Amino acid sequence: MSVSPDHTPHTVSADGASGNLPRHVAFIMDGNGRWATARSLPRTEGHRQGLETLRSVIRHSGRVGIEVVTIYSFSSENWSRPEAEVSFLMGLLRRFVQRDLSELHKSNVRIRIIGNRADLEPGILALLNEAEDLTKENTGLNLVVAFNYGSRAEIVRAAQSLAEKVAKGELQAGDISETALTEAMDTAGLPDPDLIIRTSGEMRLSNFLLWQAAYSEFYFCDKNWPEFSEADFDKALACFGSRQRRYGGLDAKASL
Repeated sequence: MSVSPDHTPHTVSADGASGNLPRHVAFIMDGNGRWATARSLPRTEGHRQGLETLRSVIRHSGRVGIEVVTIYSFSSENWSRPEAEVSFLMGLLRRFVQRDLSELHKSNVRIRIIGNRADLEPGILALLNEAEDLTKENTGLNLVVAFNYGSRAEIVRAAQSLAEKVAKGELQAGDISETALTEAMDTAGLPDPDLIIRTSGEMRLSNFLLWQAAYSEFYFCDKNWPEFSEADFDKALACFGSRQRRYGGLDAKASL
C-alpha cells in the first residue's frame, strides 16, 4: 500500500489517546543497554526486552489507528559496536522474522525496509526481502524498518540517482526539486513522520530521517526503551494532539 503524503489530521479517542492522531510515528528506540546495565544484566538482555516493547508498540499502533510506524532498528554506525553485540542483534532480527512475521502478515501489516542493502550478508538480506515480499499486498499498518540506515547516506544515494538521470539525459538539472529528491529517497510514497519519539532522555536525531523530519513534532521520554509502555505512548500521542502545527505559517489567532 502506498500512502500519499498530506497533512490531514485524524481524531481518535482510545486508551487515553485523544485529539489529532499522527498518521506516521517514528521511534528512536534508545536505552536498551542502559536499561540492562542499571540492572546488572548483559546488554543483550536489554535488546531482548526492547523487542518485547516493540511488539507492544506495534499492537497499540494498530489499535489506535496509526497508519505508519517507522523504527530505527539498526543504524549504519551500529556496525562499530562490539562484534558479539552485533552478532546478537543479527540473531534477534532472525528470530523476530521467524517468530513474528507470520503474525504480522495475518494482522494485515505491511513491512517495508529502508537503508543501504549493498554488501549486506546474504542471509540477512534474504530475511529482509522475505518480510517485504510476504506482506507487500497488505493494506493495514505500514511497519517501516530502518536497517543499516543512515540519513546522510540516504540523501547521498538519492542525489546520486538524480545525477545519474541527468548524465543519461533523462532529467534536466533544473528539474531537480524537493519533490524529485523526496521521490528518490528510501521513503518514497510514505508520508513524512508527524511525530518522532525518542526514549532514554537523549534529545537528538542521530542521523535519522533528517530530510523527512523537516516539520515533525518531537517527543522525548526519559524512560529507556524497554520501560516504554502503552501508557507512555498514549501520553506522547496526547501531547502531539495538543500541539498546533503551522508548517512555517501562522496560527489562526496570530494571523488576525
